[in-house]
Amino acid sequence: MQKNIIDLHMHSAHSDDGEFTPTELVKMCAESGLKYFALTDHNSTKGTAEAYQAAQQYGLTLISGIEIDCVHEGTHLHVLGYGVDPNYPAFAKIEADILKQEQQKSVQRVGLVEKLGIYINHDKLNKLSKHGVIIGEMIAEASIYEPENKDHPLTMPYLAGGKRSNNPYVNFHWDFCAPGKPAHVAINYISLNEAIKYIVESGGIPVLAHPGNNIHESEKLLVSILAQGVKGIEVYSSYHSEEQIQFYLSQAQQRGCLITCGSDFHGKTKPSIKLGDCRCSKETEQTLIQKLAPYYFKK
Repeated sequence: MQKNIIDLHMHSAHSDDGEFTPTELVKMCAESGLKYFALTDHNSTKGTAEAYQAAQQYGLTLISGIEIDCVHEGTHLHVLGYGVDPNYPAFAKIEADILKQEQQKSVQRVGLVEKLGIYINHDKLNKLSKHGVIIGEMIAEASIYEPENKDHPLTMPYLAGGKRSNNPYVNFHWDFCAPGKPAHVAINYISLNEAIKYIVESGGIPVLAHPGNNIHESEKLLVSILAQGVKGIEVYSSYHSEEQIQFYLSQAQQRGCLITCGSDFHGKTKPSIKLGDCRCSKETEQTLIQKLAPYYFKK
């Protein structure tokens, strides 16, 4: 499959689960053949200035971005903001609030995984921790390959050849630490309405990220989300099946939504995801590049 020249969903080390610095990430974008990209760190715009400087060096076009955790009708959503002002004060406040909660809940998260009988290498875990935060992907990295878990039925699916080995760290997170799972620890996220308000006030456009992961194919929930002011849908996602792509493409076309694409590249937490693997047609890609022109980042 030919890679796209635009990728609107990726994370740097300013996300707890991102591996590379913004500069390293931009260099990788250039090497992957990308021409347009958006840096969309979790609840953070701190990497924008560095990414822009690197983009200038490599001749790439940056769309400033953010991926905000929020809640609507009891569902945890991720909303992407494109063209946002990285210095908008609310973003720093959201990031600081979530960081404080994550720091407070990390020990509890680790304890719940250990309660399942999974051994965790705490020395390794402490080295992986960022700012005192321990997320599910870090727990996975400090446990699934440890000899103490050899032949453990709960960790075997993440080893090479196992049914969850394609993205072992994030799959571990989804299987054990996500909402409804045995090691889930609740974080109080802002509402969808608040997330939209902040994105719009900062000059951006709100887009629903990888809906197949969050709302699956619930047309009722999708309509409710769009009614709050979300203007686009990440139709082409590395997570979506062909059936999901067709479902969300049809919904976006019917409702006049911006159709976007993104790999959700993180690095080691999602090793099967590559930069530029956005799966959209060249025609869709060119249309998107034109529509996003007002949101290209300029200092």
